Amino acid sequence: MTRTPPPSQPAQQSHPEDIPDTTERSHLQPAPSRDPTRSFPQSYVTQSQNDQRHQQTRPFLDEKPSIHDKPRLTRRTILILVLITIVVSYATLPSWPNLNSTSSAELREDLRVGLPNIERPWGAYTPYFSVEPYKPPPPDCKITQVNIIQRHGARYPTSQAGPHIQAAVAKLQSVSEYKDKRLDFLKNYTYTLGVEDLVPFGALEAQLAGQITYDRYSHLGLLSLSLSQAPSPNNLPFIRSSGDQRVVDSARNWTFGFSKASHGIYEPTVSVIIEAGEGKNNTLSGRSCPNANLPSSSSSSSTWLKLFAPPIAARLNLQAPGSGIEVGDVPVLMALCAFESVGVAGVGASVGLEMNTKMRISPFCHLFTEDEFEQYEYLADLGKYYKTGYGNTLGRIQGVGFVNELLARLTRTPVHDHTQTNQTLDANPDTFPLDRNVYVDFSHDDQMVAVYSAIGLFRRGRGRENKGKQKGNENENQHLDPTNPDPKRTWLTSRLTPFSARMVVEKWHCEHERRCGGDGDSISSKKGEYVRILVNDAIQPLEFCGGDRDPDRLCELGEFVKSQGYARRDGDGDFERCF
Repeated sequence: MTRTPPPSQPAQQSHPEDIPDTTERSHLQPAPSRDPTRSFPQSYVTQSQNDQRHQQTRPFLDEKPSIHDKPRLTRRTILILVLITIVVSYATLPSWPNLNSTSSAELREDLRVGLPNIERPWGAYTPYFSVEPYKPPPPDCKITQVNIIQRHGARYPTSQAGPHIQAAVAKLQSVSEYKDKRLDFLKNYTYTLGVEDLVPFGALEAQLAGQITYDRYSHLGLLSLSLSQAPSPNNLPFIRSSGDQRVVDSARNWTFGFSKASHGIYEPTVSVIIEAGEGKNNTLSGRSCPNANLPSSSSSSSTWLKLFAPPIAARLNLQAPGSGIEVGDVPVLMALCAFESVGVAGVGASVGLEMNTKMRISPFCHLFTEDEFEQYEYLADLGKYYKTGYGNTLGRIQGVGFVNELLARLTRTPVHDHTQTNQTLDANPDTFPLDRNVYVDFSHDDQMVAVYSAIGLFRRGRGRENKGKQKGNENENQHLDPTNPDPKRTWLTSRLTPFSARMVVEKWHCEHERRCGGDGDSISSKKGEYVRILVNDAIQPLEFCGGDRDPDRLCELGEFVKSQGYARRDGDGDFERCF
C-alpha cells in the first residue's frame, strides 16, 4: 500500500473555515512573459514600491496591453508576435475552453447543472452557481451603473489547512485493511494539492464572470460597441484587487473573459492592486480589525462540531479500524472533497467543458452522505456568521469602508470615511474615479460577509423596525443557534460566498412612475434613480429601504443612502474598538 507520510504538524481540533488566507505561493503554468506593471502606472500598482509578488506565475490564459499603453511596433513585428502568440497559446494551453464558441448563458448553465446536490453544501468551497436566473430590468427602466465585488475563484487549501488535511489522510492510510470498499482508493492515493493558489477551474470561474458581465451589460448603453469609434477610458470597467496573488489572478482572468466576449474591442486591465496584510488600509481584505479575532467567535462552530462530527468519526473508525480518526479530522476530510474536486478532478471540467461535461468528483466525497454535507455546511455558516457577520460585534465594521466607497460611486461624490479606506487612493481620481459605469473589485469571502452585514443583507428576523438605523447587532434570539440549524435560514455560505461569489449593485434610471416604499408604511410614486442588489444573481429584498414594497425589489437611491447610516457614521464607534 502506498501511503502519504504524515506531516510534521499534527491535526488539531479546528477546521479550514477558521484559518486565514495569508501566504502566497505559485504552482500553476506561467503566463505569457510580460511586465506585470506595464498596463497601469507604477505609482499605484501596490502600496509597496518593492513588492515583487505579482511577478510570480499565474493561471492566466493571455494578457494584452491596455488601449492606453500600446507599444510602437512595425506591422511586420506585430504580425510575427500575433503568429507566435497563437502557436504558443494552442500548444501550451490546450486545456482551456473556447470562450467565443459558446454563450455565457450556456457556460453558466453548464456549470450550474454540473453541480449535483452533494456539491451544493460545500460551504465556502462550493463552486460558483447562480442561485436564481438573472432578471433584466423592465422596459421603462435602464441600468446606468454596475458595481461588483467578487470573491477569487477556486483555490488550493491554505498553508495552514494543508498539514491538517494531510495528517487526517495519513491516519486513514495507516491501517492494513479497510472494511468499506469506498476507502480502497487510499491504497494508492497521494496528496498532490498545491498551496493557496488559484486553480485552473478557479481561473475559468473568473473568466466566465467577465464574459457574463460583458454579455449582460454591454447592450444597456454602458459600453460603446461602435467599431468605428475607439474605446475611451470611460468605456472600460475600473478594476481593483486586493494584493493576495489568487485574488489578483482572478481579477486578471476576469479581464480576459471580458475582453474575449467583446471580441477584443475592450481590453480592461487591473488598475489598482491594494497591498494586503495586517494593519493595511484595504477595503477588499478583512485584516483591519485585530480585536475581532476573539476566541469567542469560534465557540459556536466548536459547539456544532462536537454535535455533528462524532458519529461520522465513529463510522470512519469502523471502516478503517485503528485509524484513530478524531472529531477534528472530520471537517478537514470533508473539505478535501471540495478541494480535490476543484483542484484535481475539477480540471476535467475545464479541459472538456464542451459544454456538457460534469465535474468529476473526488473519491473523498463518497465517504460522506448528503445529509452530512448539509451538517458540514452549517459549520461553515456558523464560522462566517460569527467571524465577520452579525454574530461578531466587530464583524460588520470590517465592511464599512467598502460600503462608503460604494455610496461614493453611486452618488458620484467623494468618499467620506474614517475607517479602513485608503484615503490616499480614494482621493485620487486616477485610483478612485467617479465617472465610470462599471466597477469591479476582487476580494475574499470573509470580507464579502462583512460587506453584506454592513449593508444589512441576510439579516435574521428581518423587520422594518431596523429601517435606516442598522445600529448594533441583532437581538440574541435572532442569531444562528449553534445547536439547532434552522432549515429555513437564508444564511447559507454556499449561496453567500461560494468560490467566485459576487454581489452586484445596479443603479437604475426609471422614466415612468413606480410604487416604491418610503418612510414607515407610506408609499411614494416617483420616477428617478433606484438601486437593486443581487448576490449570485439572487435579488435581495432590501427591506431596510423599502425594496420589499417594490415589484422589482428596488430602493430609491436616496432611500438606500439613508439606510446606510451605520456606514455613514463610521460604524458608531465600532472601528475604534478594533484596536
